[in-house]
Amino acid sequence: MKPNYKIAILILTCGVSMSFSSCTNLLDEKPYGQFTSGQIDDASIEGLMAAAYAGLEAHFFGNNESFTAPATNWVFDVRSDDAYKGGGGVSMEASIHQLEISNLTSDNPTAVNKWKNNYFAISRIHKAMNAVRDANIAKKDELMAELRLLRAHFYFDLIRIFERIPYLTEDSDPSTVTNKEFTREQIFDKLKDDLQFAWDNLPENQPSVGRFNKYVAAAYMAKVALETRDWAKTVEFADYVIGSSKYALYDNYLDMSKIEFNNQKESVMAIQFSTANNNAHINWGNLLNTTYSDGNLFGSGDDFFLGSQNLVNAFRTDENGLPYPDNFNEVNVTASYTGNVDPRLDFTVGRIGIPFRGHTYNERWCRAYDIYGEYSGKKGMIDPASADMVQGFPWGASSLNYSIIRYADVLLWKAEALIESNQNPDGARTIINDIRAKAKRSVDAGYAPVDVDPVRVSYKIETYPATGWTQEYARKALRMERRLELALEGHRWFDLVRWGEAVQVVNKYMREEETLRPYYQDGTISENEIYLPVPKDEVENSGGLYD
Repeated sequence: MKPNYKIAILILTCGVSMSFSSCTNLLDEKPYGQFTSGQIDDASIEGLMAAAYAGLEAHFFGNNESFTAPATNWVFDVRSDDAYKGGGGVSMEASIHQLEISNLTSDNPTAVNKWKNNYFAISRIHKAMNAVRDANIAKKDELMAELRLLRAHFYFDLIRIFERIPYLTEDSDPSTVTNKEFTREQIFDKLKDDLQFAWDNLPENQPSVGRFNKYVAAAYMAKVALETRDWAKTVEFADYVIGSSKYALYDNYLDMSKIEFNNQKESVMAIQFSTANNNAHINWGNLLNTTYSDGNLFGSGDDFFLGSQNLVNAFRTDENGLPYPDNFNEVNVTASYTGNVDPRLDFTVGRIGIPFRGHTYNERWCRAYDIYGEYSGKKGMIDPASADMVQGFPWGASSLNYSIIRYADVLLWKAEALIESNQNPDGARTIINDIRAKAKRSVDAGYAPVDVDPVRVSYKIETYPATGWTQEYARKALRMERRLELALEGHRWFDLVRWGEAVQVVNKYMREEETLRPYYQDGTISENEIYLPVPKDEVENSGGLYD
């Protein structure tokens, strides 16, 4: 029987409840649930690797670090034009409110906990690397490839959030490493080295669910290549994933929110969650985001992470079933709106009077309607009638995985690279149209659970014609498609930063939204606020290593 890697994580990892005063102390800590080199043999490999992979859960120290610095990065969507913090009011989890209005401080818990979570995960990986390197076991290169890909992931997460970070290897002395030693470009080169090793040494198939294979390495290489504007490499490695025939677009957009599609279809790289072991390994980072739910269908959810009116307006479509790339926000999609919308709107957020997993969403589902409105996020919520959903606390929890990379994202990376390099822009149009075709075929009232209402809502989505498909128009279409397809999945803020649009877009958004959300009236963002500051305690306790 093949080992179930998801269950291995549950058995062989432990939560850690301790605090650390500096990164150097943190990186010296011996992680729990791991093996020393003297103990490891072929039989203990599953436990060793499971312990390293468990870092993806971002749940080492307790629940609050998962809420404020989640693996899904939903708190960064709140920094963009896609989402409101939500919850009971602006003072609840106020640190995330500070992110929303860009009132950044060096003691913000998101900065503190993201730093702590990722460096603790890297420490675990390094100890696993040293154990594997020193042990007399088979397939060392394959195991090291998995670990180096994991390390690349955590450093990539950090370098997109902090402007300058310390980079340590498994042989580094943390008491000597500064965050000034390497430039951002040099750190990206180190990530690429790790990913190249993973690509060279990983097999195409793994015996255990959730473990990284060669296609995950290829996808991550495409992701980092896109971030560094290497269009040719982006296409090359995206094509490897696309050409594998292992992945496909979902039959229905709702499939991403169904347990039976864990590790299927569009799932390229996913964090494995579970309700086993007393719910220790559910997606704690998304716990706050459960809708309030009239009738307590999902438990007493905190109703954080709501779609913005701006995001909802972006789903408007014209008489040809195409988005409004420039003036989408001139009309609010509210209860009185009678025009066309992209059906992905009602798979993404709750709207009053529209089905929400087979139940009618109404104002009583909204915890703070007067402050944040009505658009509770849907994507992380499964059918409440499912036997997999936890009843009561933790609210709305299930074993639904979170896709760090899903296939639609890979396709859109390739499309973006083709457009930006002006190589085969019509090929990019075909990719975008394939994704739009998935959305179009998802309008089926008989597809359970029900989330759309074709009787009440005019769903209209069509594909882009070849006429007028210039590079400039294609770029607008691609960027809009990423926003619509990947809405509230933790990508929008990082896309805006990558495109150099974060300051312009978010400041415009705040001015337009402040009439609806008065707390934006004093909100503004500048170029020097794009990256989070190095946590205050890390700077003070580093002995001058960090600034």
